[in-house]
Amino acid sequence: MPPRFSRFHAPLLGLCLLAAIPTASATMYAERGFGERDGNGSIASDLNPAGLVAGIIMEQEGRRRAVTYQHGRIRELGTLGGNEGFTKAINIHGVVVGSAQTASGAWHAFHYDAASGMRDLGTLGGTSSYATAIARDGQVAGYADTSAGDFHAFVTKADHSLQDLGTLGGASSYASGLNSHGVVVGTAQRGDGYRRAFVYRPGAGMQEIGTLPGGRISSATAINDAGLVVGASETEKRRWHAFAWDGRRMLDLGALIGQGDSYATAVNAAGHVVGSVSIKGFEPMTFVYKEGVMTVRRRDDGLYLTNKITDAGLVVGAVYTGHKFQAFAVPSQAAPAPPRSNPLDWLLITMLISASGVVLYKLQRNYRMGPLGARTRFM
Repeated sequence: MPPRFSRFHAPLLGLCLLAAIPTASATMYAERGFGERDGNGSIASDLNPAGLVAGIIMEQEGRRRAVTYQHGRIRELGTLGGNEGFTKAINIHGVVVGSAQTASGAWHAFHYDAASGMRDLGTLGGTSSYATAIARDGQVAGYADTSAGDFHAFVTKADHSLQDLGTLGGASSYASGLNSHGVVVGTAQRGDGYRRAFVYRPGAGMQEIGTLPGGRISSATAINDAGLVVGASETEKRRWHAFAWDGRRMLDLGALIGQGDSYATAVNAAGHVVGSVSIKGFEPMTFVYKEGVMTVRRRDDGLYLTNKITDAGLVVGAVYTGHKFQAFAVPSQAAPAPPRSNPLDWLLITMLISASGVVLYKLQRNYRMGPLGARTRFM
């Protein structure tokens, strides 16, 4: 079980203390969770510009409920006749996609809006389907069973039916990202059995993206309207590294981090990339690649699950409290921490404490220089 999160807070000081000792700014942009009752957990899947969150409530017994959350209110999205459901994405108009159980217990992709409720998107001839992404205009991408029993990536057509995107020569494929131009990204199996990241363009079909040098497998997770694709690839050393691909070259984001296994999960309109990195088997930390700088957030200042980054720069997902997930959002720019202490700092603090009786805690920040000339910050 992952260890509990700890959080340090710099106390509020008087103006005279602020002039002498810098304090850390608050980093939380939302309360933890959706106000669910004790024992239940929650995850934020996505967030739109209006502040509407697509999320999941996880009951103690294990049941998942698809919900939206805004202004302290939870809206239950329901199911397709079964017991469970979960959300994956939301667009600017508040349309939510995800998957829900049918009366038979099968999972089907759904499209939900407040006016029409939940609509079953069907399958590709098999028994199940999963929606993973939605564009501004309501087009949906995901993957579904075929009549042969293999999952194939799909995108919805104008009549809301599912278009089979095929594979790279193998049996299966999975779509995970979609932009406003109808370009889809995901993972597909080749004829030799290896799975590779792909990009699908309308009228051009599916193209393999490839891997980082020496890697055998890769996976694409998201794409923005400029065509920047992010995901993860195996490396020559059989580790996983997050990547960003601009259509010409693949940037090794994991090499900028310099250690651990990393996975990019989202990219916003400005090209800022977020994801998770796990170092030496510890619980994952959030990373943000922004304007040429790679930042790895402190475990007490990031997310356990890093799902999306909004165009406004909020990173959404969930923290882990030691026994349950709680939906949470943090800014992509970490709050600045005070500089490293020195003996003169501590002498000044001691004098101030004796005068005011206020206990001060100082936060520290470590810096690491990453390869390729990019700076990596461990916040």
